[in-house]
Amino acid sequence: MSGPPADPFPNVATGPWLTAVAEDAARRTGVPADLLGAYLTLLADAALRGRRPSKAELSAVHDLGRQAAARNVTARQMAHLYLSAAAQLWSTVPREVRTRGRDAVSSAAEAVLLAVDGAVVALVEGHDVERRRMIRQAESLRQTFVDDLLRGDSDVASLVERAEPFGLDLARAHQVAVAAHSGRLVDEIALATALERSIADRFDGREVLVTDKGGLFVVIGPANATAAATAGAGNVPGNVAEVGAVTQEALDGLRRSGRWRVAAGRPHSGAYGVARSYEEAREALQLAERLHLDAPVVYARDLLVYRVLVRDQAAMSDLVHAVLSPLLAARGGAQPLLDTLRTYFETGAVATETARRMHLSVRTVTYRLARVAELTGLNPADAQASLTLWVAVLGARLLGWPAPEASPAR
Repeated sequence: MSGPPADPFPNVATGPWLTAVAEDAARRTGVPADLLGAYLTLLADAALRGRRPSKAELSAVHDLGRQAAARNVTARQMAHLYLSAAAQLWSTVPREVRTRGRDAVSSAAEAVLLAVDGAVVALVEGHDVERRRMIRQAESLRQTFVDDLLRGDSDVASLVERAEPFGLDLARAHQVAVAAHSGRLVDEIALATALERSIADRFDGREVLVTDKGGLFVVIGPANATAAATAGAGNVPGNVAEVGAVTQEALDGLRRSGRWRVAAGRPHSGAYGVARSYEEAREALQLAERLHLDAPVVYARDLLVYRVLVRDQAAMSDLVHAVLSPLLAARGGAQPLLDTLRTYFETGAVATETARRMHLSVRTVTYRLARVAELTGLNPADAQASLTLWVAVLGARLLGWPAPEASPAR
């Protein structure tokens, strides 16, 4: 009884021939030869014996794809290496293979092509799997870092070390802006990515992080940096811009429907400075909503007086009711008199400018101011009385006083 036929090419698939092919392919493509693994062996088996690669061999190639991704070798580079190696192998197969009959050579070529196809598919799939895993891991690390940074309660040394891969130098001053949309957004992650890219372009890619947090977009950027394009600057370099203004311009450029409201904290240095600026920006956004401010960007520095008032809401409520409740007795209620007082103080106590802004006659404005003095006992033209009235008016805006259902006494 005869045994299996003898292998016509013993040891050829593991000899120095394949080592030379691997070294040549690596030199041509600039990709390390060790990432070929046993790929050339399975190709040689296909060329010499017509054997198709096994599941285990393709699984090994799949793992090589994952290794390549982990080593930052692109899928395109790996495909170049594998195809180059296949071409080099076929051109240098032992003479016995090339001198066989036409059918045998055609069969060997077909076997090699099928092996290359299966190996490259496994390679790319492995590369994609690892890249997705790396992206998920990087996003998780990034989100954890941003959360810790904005919370400001983590170890400073750890924050400084973890900030480096994200291009943040926490020794420098940074400013935080938050943006809220008036409607519902479909894909916050994609929008955050586009926003970060747009803002980074304006700051030459330096120290910019954008994330979505609690329904807000949070932008961390360098303070007092030179932006490549600022609002109304005509894309002329050399303009110093605040993160809030750059954020608003970038959002406008994304051409999304609905209205954006942006608030920016003050610039602060250090790891805790980012958390401080973030809290200021959030508070400014809340105050802007309570005060019904129309400005597209509100700055924490402009709302410091409101922050003082908010800190002791009970005292503010007492002040508002003690000073302004007599206005409820006015014909038409307190609101017209409140609006007149607010505009009067905002114009620097100029009655003519108040009348112009409110589209009223000067006589109507002076009548209302006199009515305020009569009801409250405080003359808006008097310096000390005007301070009391102005703080009370600010407090009324924050408290939403008087309530819409409040009605005049007569």
